[in-house]
Amino acid sequence: MIPRKGLLYFLCLFLSIYSEVTTAEFFKPFNVTYDHRALVIDGKRRMLISAGVHYPRATPEMWPDLIAKSKEGGADVIQTYVFWNGHEPVRGQYYFEGRYDLVKFVKLVGYSGLYLHLRIGPYVCAEWNFGGFPVWLRDIPGIVFRTNNAPFKEEMERFVSKVVNLMREEKLFSWQGGPIIMLQIENEYGNIEPSFGKGGKEYVKWAARMALSLDAGVPWVMCKQTDAPHNIIDSCNAYYCDGFKPNSRDKPIFWTEDWDGWYTEWGGRLPHRPVEDLAFAVARFFERGGSFQNYYMYFGGTNFGRTSGGPFYITSYDYDAPIDEYGLLSEPKWGHLKDLHAAIKLCEPALVASDSPTYIKLGPKQEAHVYHTNVHPGTLNLSLSEFRGRCSAFLANIDERRTATVTFRGQKYTIPPWSVSILPDCRNTVFNTAKVRAQTSVKLVESDLPVASNLFPALQLMSQNGMSYISKSWMTTKEPIGIWSKNNFTVQGILEHLNVTKDQSDYLWYATRIFISDGDIFFWEKNDIRPKLVIDSIRDILLIFVNGQLIGKAIGRSVKVAQTLQFSPGHNDLILITETVGLQNYGAFLEKDGAGIKGKIKLTGFKNGDVDLSKSLWTYQVGLQGEFLKFYLEDGEKVEWAELTHDAIPSMFAWYKTYFDTPAGTDPVAIDLASMGKGQAWVNGHHIGRYWTLVAPKDGCIACDYRGPYNSDKCTTNCGKPTQTWYHVPRSWLQASHNLLVIFEEIGGNPFDISVKIRSARTICAKVSESHYPSLSKFGDSDFLGLDLLKSNVTPEINLYCQGGDVISSITFASYGTPQGSCQNFARGSCHAPNSLSVVSQACQGKRRCSLEISDTLFGGDPCHGVVKELAVEATCSSPSRSDGSSQL
Repeated sequence: MIPRKGLLYFLCLFLSIYSEVTTAEFFKPFNVTYDHRALVIDGKRRMLISAGVHYPRATPEMWPDLIAKSKEGGADVIQTYVFWNGHEPVRGQYYFEGRYDLVKFVKLVGYSGLYLHLRIGPYVCAEWNFGGFPVWLRDIPGIVFRTNNAPFKEEMERFVSKVVNLMREEKLFSWQGGPIIMLQIENEYGNIEPSFGKGGKEYVKWAARMALSLDAGVPWVMCKQTDAPHNIIDSCNAYYCDGFKPNSRDKPIFWTEDWDGWYTEWGGRLPHRPVEDLAFAVARFFERGGSFQNYYMYFGGTNFGRTSGGPFYITSYDYDAPIDEYGLLSEPKWGHLKDLHAAIKLCEPALVASDSPTYIKLGPKQEAHVYHTNVHPGTLNLSLSEFRGRCSAFLANIDERRTATVTFRGQKYTIPPWSVSILPDCRNTVFNTAKVRAQTSVKLVESDLPVASNLFPALQLMSQNGMSYISKSWMTTKEPIGIWSKNNFTVQGILEHLNVTKDQSDYLWYATRIFISDGDIFFWEKNDIRPKLVIDSIRDILLIFVNGQLIGKAIGRSVKVAQTLQFSPGHNDLILITETVGLQNYGAFLEKDGAGIKGKIKLTGFKNGDVDLSKSLWTYQVGLQGEFLKFYLEDGEKVEWAELTHDAIPSMFAWYKTYFDTPAGTDPVAIDLASMGKGQAWVNGHHIGRYWTLVAPKDGCIACDYRGPYNSDKCTTNCGKPTQTWYHVPRSWLQASHNLLVIFEEIGGNPFDISVKIRSARTICAKVSESHYPSLSKFGDSDFLGLDLLKSNVTPEINLYCQGGDVISSITFASYGTPQGSCQNFARGSCHAPNSLSVVSQACQGKRRCSLEISDTLFGGDPCHGVVKELAVEATCSSPSRSDGSSQL
């Protein structure tokens, strides 16, 4: 018998091997077209659910699991951008390996049986560095991005052609037996098109002609493009798209970005979108004629390295998605959406058979949309028997506060506020968007593993207790402040940051020498004034040093600087460092958008007037010494590392390194950097990203009500806390022991408090009422005949499951009756079945999944007549090898 861990290994190996096989072996070639109602796949209209998954925001080892979880959640399609700056880091030199192995990703999607929507762009936005454009693009003479500009169009066509030809060569289009059913050219261009006037309109037409000329054989999309040409589908990106109409009656209604969360900035609160509202938006979209809907994001992932855009977007791109940054399911969001998708699939036969729904007003803010057969069956290659009796309905209550009872086809239905009820047979409700029956998973980072300490007695004790701790202390070396190598240059004037760095580093040093006369000193003392450094504008970060001492800083997108300086008589070294924190990823004229110092720079308060430093000689140095000597590699350039002690931690600009062992098990791994300030981190040479412990505002986080229109400030958490402290380290980047962790710290922190943690969902809860609808899993996979089960009044049930290889090790709370509270705060109500805990424990303990019907019979009778009862359960998951349920490393 192969152990569980061995099975996981062989499964990954199996998928890896088969990912090298062309997907033509898993698909029969099929054509994809569209009509006014839907995408037509192999001659049949389809209602499609799509999951946004960006391949570079995960590792190839994570891809199979992410795709599988998307499919299990009800997705038909995987959607991804193509990231130009990752694939062509140097002009003419292409890279399609590692996290950028696009071919392997597409093949894995095909192998899973899912379709793929490839958004080539090549502008992507995506909160990605420079919107996906390679920085070398801005250096091409005469170039203007995203308009009727010959140099830009030439480069864009070359890259788009490269991607389309690569997909064709690998036989990845649907007509070749591959998974690609749709492509996208450009991205949300309609938002900025007016900035380019006539050139913008011509560019849209050119982009469409160019895309179609590549003969990819599948439909092309332009999102948020109301003037998309007639042979390109225009689509909607927004929180709600149920009212969207394409620019032609010949085009279907597509929703390419359903924003199920939002991105986060350093120092910001964490946004969340309630699943009840998200499900409401999706149900309304299909209710009102939509046919393709994509979650942006279904898996958000991580902005590894320096890929985060902005400026000031954090390393995590979790996006409050159904699958979190670490690859764990976010419950109840994932589970509730899975139930929604199953309900929509039950309606699909009626939805595809109808050209448009019948609208029925049910009340002042209540309405129904009904779909039934009204198309000749030969049109869609369906038999008469397949059309007979096809009727599905969506009942919506768009009132934000009041529950409504409506009459539909002679039957009464009660609909909660801001919700949609789905009736696949126009009679029985199988799902309501506001009634969540999916479990809740409480995610924790746990099992503290300090990465280094010099408290050896404590280490020995911890080792005896079975914990895997590190015996090595931290080492440190200083980063020089200022010019550190011979590869510097001196010119007159202030150069723009990106023109110098080419984005090879976040950091650019400027150094000049100021002579201070005795007369200036006397003038300042006599008039009680101090000289100031005045800069028109800086972006993103500026640090100011005089004679090696930090005397000021500025942070922001466009900040004016007026910093008082302290000079000594004679020559003084003025050193500035500008830092980028992600390049601008959105807006017109990105090629003109730079970083660092902008405008004039001068010294004020001098005896003979202002000193114009814009005309001074400046020496420039790109990057950090440690970056270019590769301190983060085991075999990097030799450097003198010194042992770090608690009483001698450098205040700023220091490198630290240590080693740690990998936590046992398969749970995702994170590094806790809450004790640090700002910098970057590497593990075994892999750049895990920027870190920064900026704290979110103390106010603005209030109890969230899903009812009513959502915006990114409506439901936020984490007030008064650092925006991000945990940083994902993919397990494929780790070895069993002796993992090298290297930190570059800019502003000071305590590396002794850094720890390795695991991310897990050990606590799971569910609360289901006997008035809930039955589990949609009972109806089969989109099996229309399964609706007959509804007429048997199938009993609702509660479903619990543990993620990974964990099992339900204990039931910490169970009550059938009128339980109060919510997950981790459940309490018995006045009505309670005494055997609740024993019944649930017997049914669930030791299992990975369990289901219990919500019925009096299960609990030996009705504990309180005439009362609607609920079953509330809280359980603990753990590895089968951990008898005590703890997470041992």
